[in-house]
Amino acid sequence: MKRFTISVVWLLLASFCSAQGPSSREIDSVYPESREMYIDLHQHPELFSHETQTAAKLAAKLRAAGYDVTEHVGGTGIVALLRNGPGPTIMLRTELDALPVEEKTDLPFASKVHSRDDSGVDVPVMHACGHDLHMASFLGTAEIMARGRDAWHGTLMLIGQPAEEGITGAKAMINDGLFKRFPKPDVGIALHVGNALPAGQVGVTTGIYNTNSNAIKITIFGKGGHGSAPQTTIDPIVIAARTILALETINAREVKPGEFAVVTVGYIHAGERANVIPDQAELGLTVRTYKDKVRKQVLAAIPRIVRAEAQAGGVQKEPIIDETGSTDAVYNEPALAQRLRPVLESALGKENVIATEPISPSEDYAFFVEQGIPSLYFSLGGADPRKFADAQAQGVTLPSNHSPLFAPDVEPALRTGIAAEVALLRNLLNTPAEELKKLAATPPR
Repeated sequence: MKRFTISVVWLLLASFCSAQGPSSREIDSVYPESREMYIDLHQHPELFSHETQTAAKLAAKLRAAGYDVTEHVGGTGIVALLRNGPGPTIMLRTELDALPVEEKTDLPFASKVHSRDDSGVDVPVMHACGHDLHMASFLGTAEIMARGRDAWHGTLMLIGQPAEEGITGAKAMINDGLFKRFPKPDVGIALHVGNALPAGQVGVTTGIYNTNSNAIKITIFGKGGHGSAPQTTIDPIVIAARTILALETINAREVKPGEFAVVTVGYIHAGERANVIPDQAELGLTVRTYKDKVRKQVLAAIPRIVRAEAQAGGVQKEPIIDETGSTDAVYNEPALAQRLRPVLESALGKENVIATEPISPSEDYAFFVEQGIPSLYFSLGGADPRKFADAQAQGVTLPSNHSPLFAPDVEPALRTGIAAEVALLRNLLNTPAEELKKLAATPPR
């Protein structure tokens, strides 16, 4: 039944390919190599900022396809250019990195990789966010675009970006002269796979696509001592526990109902033994918002609560509150989204292009948008269509990105990703640069 489902999805997809969208024959010609690359990358993931082999593999494939490739941009980033006469410059971006997650999918090509993170800790590594499928789609698209240069003109700029999971890679590439050493794109395209849609479909969000993100580290200082004599100590774990509960009131009692805000404490590090009260505790927070006004409100509330709880606990030293990373929400230029949605509908079938709401994760593609590059960042369905339908009927959710169980339904998802990317690139690379420059690229804050 699985083979039947895949065949039906792909036959529907192929029957709707437009003149600008790739034919089923074109996709068939690159699919085996793309799938092979997917399996290789899935089995050999690398942590953010350490994607040396991943970048080298992708660079070699792009160079063999005829691209002018520059490596080590902003660390392990790669830039590949294919110039094909006068016309616009269009950017397609993929991510290179994986996550410190132990894979539990039971796939025959599941990752068994362990690596040392930047703290020197040995961690399991998995492509739990789907970047391996992004790269495989990226490669298939690159091959089709290189082989079919008679179907477009201009400059195709392919970006392999490191360290997306650390929200540092895009900024590092920009700081390394990405848009000074290389042409500045007229338009940017990117995608992200997930289980919110079945494989074979894509989602288009107009305006805000995802959230502002702020990562915060809080260190609470107490007074250590023997666990049997708490009266001689100032227990930072108790203060941290009260702080966590108090932080939960920001959304419940300070942010206006209906406004989006998330404050999540993702880790707490304190102590080593049951009978020892430590002298400090560390909390790691992620904050997500859509609007700048709400973002400022939440970020102002956090230090107020942290310091108040520490004072209530009798600390002798104020907590340290550090922002360890941030990125703005990715913004899809409305005029561009409206222009390109029919292109996707023509290539994939109208029923396979879904209007989607903003999502709660974040990522650093926003740094490219802030450089004045109007962009379309769209969602790629990754869920097995049958499992997706069953989950919908039962009112349950499938494993999300970053889950150790996350695994896209490769064939329909990969084929759809390639078809969508090629259709978008061909359309944009057949549009005069002057027309594309009229699109605004500054999101409303």
